[in-house]
Amino acid sequence: MTHFGIICPPYAGHLNPQSVLGRELQARGHRVTVLQIPDLELKVRSEGLDFLPIGQSIYKPGYLAETFQQLARLSEIKALEYSVDSCRQIAEIICQDAPAAAAAAGIEALIVDRLEPVGETIAEFLNLPFVWVSCGQAIQRRPDAPPFFMPWSYQNTWPARLRNQVAYYFLDRSCQPILQAINRYRQQWKLLPYRHLYGGSDARHTHISQQPAAFDFPYPNLPENLHYVGPLRDRPPRSVSFPFERLTGQPLIYASLGSVQNTKQDVFRCIAEACQGLDVQLVIAHGGGMSEAAVRELPGSPLAVEYAPQLEVIAKASLTITHGGLNTVLDSLTYGVPLVAMPITFEQPGNGARIRWTGTGEVMPISKVSVSKLQAAIERVLAEESYRYNAKRIQQAIAQAGGVKRAADLIEGAMVSHGKFGLVSTSEITQKVA
Repeated sequence: MTHFGIICPPYAGHLNPQSVLGRELQARGHRVTVLQIPDLELKVRSEGLDFLPIGQSIYKPGYLAETFQQLARLSEIKALEYSVDSCRQIAEIICQDAPAAAAAAGIEALIVDRLEPVGETIAEFLNLPFVWVSCGQAIQRRPDAPPFFMPWSYQNTWPARLRNQVAYYFLDRSCQPILQAINRYRQQWKLLPYRHLYGGSDARHTHISQQPAAFDFPYPNLPENLHYVGPLRDRPPRSVSFPFERLTGQPLIYASLGSVQNTKQDVFRCIAEACQGLDVQLVIAHGGGMSEAAVRELPGSPLAVEYAPQLEVIAKASLTITHGGLNTVLDSLTYGVPLVAMPITFEQPGNGARIRWTGTGEVMPISKVSVSKLQAAIERVLAEESYRYNAKRIQQAIAQAGGVKRAADLIEGAMVSHGKFGLVSTSEITQKVA
């Protein structure tokens, strides 16, 4: 049995799939502990995992909720820029508290979210074996790879490579506060400094992605340590009620803006108005982002709920309208359901590029959305068989990718490989952080 620690961003889109992976490892006899800020203790424990608080001395309780509220008001590059300070603070917290917390808890190996670059630093400092898990896109910082936050399709040409390089240059400039915070600790711990974030994936460490390979660009010469396993899903420990008896039998459209952008009431209203004149039933899961009064004012009286059992509802859907978060996208493709995506920020434009590349839906930036354009996109995806055909093709790839069980197999295999040299003992870790 191995005691795994999980280090990931404090967002539901990362915590949820990481929790699925954690439960699978627990079912195999391992122990799994999430190292996270105190605000998320209830969330983590409700997922059935152990929780280890970090950041009590410098983290202001409630700051995460304030950050989400502000992010919900922003879109595109402005939201990305605003998130930098929050990410810097989380990096500081992890560097300051995670080593001693891991030592005290007896953590023997780390599962590091690829989008949380400081996790690798903690593993290096403690000399712990670790694996990467990409809950978002499988970030590959290579010349022919469009940056994950851009809506560009794949082109292995010199102009595209130059374009990618320029975009990463601006990412590095905007993320300097995060990089400086990490490198301050790396210098203190006598580790080589990072030149930039999300650097090349060290082939010695297993890298697991919850994309299926069919939902990524056709990169040549993929690293051998990168494994596309498909969505990390299981039956969640908490059930969510839903009024299935209110479904009418009309073609069902499921709409969600995820857990951060769900206060964009104007977008929900636009979706409702676009569906109003169509022979469909619209189900909106607003995640608490709308009041009852606002729901009553939605055009066409859609079936609006705070939360829905997403997989069960999507299984009955003909179309998903989404902000382009990878979890909702993959949940839809798991059931062969095509999409209309309105990317807002972060990695969502890159997910939209993959929807467009695979022909599994229509994509329009949030800044270009209007009722008429959205309605036209909905009608096109519902009417043209190619979208559903392509979604079914990805569905088959997901079914064959292995999912959470293959991910757990890969992690256990990585630990066996490390075991040839012996896992680091708790006493060794304690000496490092003393």
